[in-house]
Amino acid sequence: MIKFLDLQKVNQQYATELKQLAGQVIDSGWYLLGDNVKIFEKELANYTQVPYAIGVANGLDALRLILRGYIEMGFFNEGDEVIVPANTYIASILAITDNNLVPVFVEPDPKTFNLDFSKIVNHITNRTKAIMIVHLYGRICWSEELVDISNKYQLKIIEDNAQAIGACWRGIKSGALGDAAGFSFYPSKNLGALGDGGAITTNNYDLAQKIRVISNYGSSKKYVNEVKGLNSRLDEIQAAFLRIKLQKLDEDNKRRLEIAAIYETELNDLPIILPEFSKNHVYHLYVIRTNKRDELQEFLGKQGIQTMIHYPIPPHKQMAYKEFNHLKLPITEQIHNTVLSLPISPVHENHEILEVCESIKRFFNN
Repeated sequence: MIKFLDLQKVNQQYATELKQLAGQVIDSGWYLLGDNVKIFEKELANYTQVPYAIGVANGLDALRLILRGYIEMGFFNEGDEVIVPANTYIASILAITDNNLVPVFVEPDPKTFNLDFSKIVNHITNRTKAIMIVHLYGRICWSEELVDISNKYQLKIIEDNAQAIGACWRGIKSGALGDAAGFSFYPSKNLGALGDGGAITTNNYDLAQKIRVISNYGSSKKYVNEVKGLNSRLDEIQAAFLRIKLQKLDEDNKRRLEIAAIYETELNDLPIILPEFSKNHVYHLYVIRTNKRDELQEFLGKQGIQTMIHYPIPPHKQMAYKEFNHLKLPITEQIHNTVLSLPISPVHENHEILEVCESIKRFFNN
């Protein structure tokens, strides 16, 4: 069996340190807003090369809090519009609608799966206040064209960086490109906790302070509530775990790149669409496209190879968003009908990846 992702094996390499840290946190008697969170925030800020990082409960909350922060600061008002790629996980959309803002879906570039910058301007109205970019599957979504658009129309750029920690654009890391960025530390991420966790990074001191207040019940002083806040805080024990794993993140991302290079070499001549290879891509997922997606997945499953579909239903076709079900977004819909994610993680061995490739070759040769 070649697992899609073996989290037990991923975390086994840290097991001794994680167990020691867990004991230290338990013995400390301090489980929220302690030293581990403070130190992890500094280490994440240093890694990302930004002045401010705030630990929060999860990746969705990270995006929710960024938008809420801008609302509290008077930059956004309810009913304002946020441009967002149609091809994304539903969390990107939930963060927008949860703040009574309006998502404006823009089609992706089929070569990168990311937002098609050439289509943004046609969707800008006098209610547009921000562009939420998503570094989908670990690939940087950035360009000078995007910066020019944001400057011309005075739009905030918010990074959904749930899948791309460590990715770079011209030496600048994801999470340091836009006005603010949301991170997820869900266990399967490149930097994964052993539970839920998230963070926000920004260069804006006022926004960082506002987010800290909102995420702590709207309070900067105990029992004094300045705004109607949320309870969204990173646990001490998860922060301690993340501090250990952050040290090995670049090494793990390098291993993902090595696996992607094997797929690129071995699958290049087959009738499938491969992701554009890039050394700046951290390959949270390795996603191919084929019109025979379901048949291929079934075939690989019979060979003992696990694959996944990210994501079978686009946000605008979900029952939760019936108000958008009428939208016609053919590129997004085609992508969601043809994508298949192959195994890729720092603990996969070369012979396993080569076995996946050989099985895919057998499928198409037959």
